[in-house]
Amino acid sequence: MMSKKSDAGDKQLYHERQVKELCALHALNNLMQKKDAFTKKDLDDICLRLSPDTFINPHRSMLGLGNYDVNVIMAALQEKGYETIWFDKRKKVNVLIPDKIMGFILNTPTDYKLGFVKLPIHRKHWIAIRWLNGKYMNLDSKLDAPCAIGDEASLLEYLGSELSNGDKELLLVVEKEVYDNSLWRRDSEGGEKKDAHTSNSSGSSPSNSSCAGSPGSNILKDKSLANGTVAITDFRAQDHVSS
Repeated sequence: MMSKKSDAGDKQLYHERQVKELCALHALNNLMQKKDAFTKKDLDDICLRLSPDTFINPHRSMLGLGNYDVNVIMAALQEKGYETIWFDKRKKVNVLIPDKIMGFILNTPTDYKLGFVKLPIHRKHWIAIRWLNGKYMNLDSKLDAPCAIGDEASLLEYLGSELSNGDKELLLVVEKEVYDNSLWRRDSEGGEKKDAHTSNSSGSSPSNSSCAGSPGSNILKDKSLANGTVAITDFRAQDHVSS
């Protein structure tokens, strides 16, 4: 299995921006770095397969705006040959071996706005993170452009800071071999772990990462973009409810 860090040369970054409640779709396409790796119809079809006999599908918005749940994300990634693991927040993030992990999907609380008016609606937002062009990149669809997190140490610091908020969760995306052999983590002493996978639950360390916080924070965009380009697909329209 080739290390992802052995990839050479800058590649064009693909970044979908937010529309409606389609952050799960954007996170998947941003993670796969491919337009239409998945479509809204693909995710709607997965919803129907997961719950074929329900009048109101529990895996998406009843209004058809998106708001897909984690079951849809997991099923979609399985179609591409990837497995997913909820990271156990009781453990420190330094048990992770990022080089063995294809990508990360953060699940964070979000507020909804209609124009400048905050709505009394609270949902969760999906954010893709992966190694691209020599650094870990935050591909949040709410950002105007990808945000550089940095090297492995910066990634772990950033994830630790994010997960210190009890409302946030982390989904790991790995190849099947990595999943089957638990190659994505090490034990508490730094050695690789070879047994059971983890599940859900709080922990971690503060971060100075410039990607921490909301899109309104002081965000450092990828300064390496002078050496490459970003393909930004902006699905937003002014009359949509942003998420």
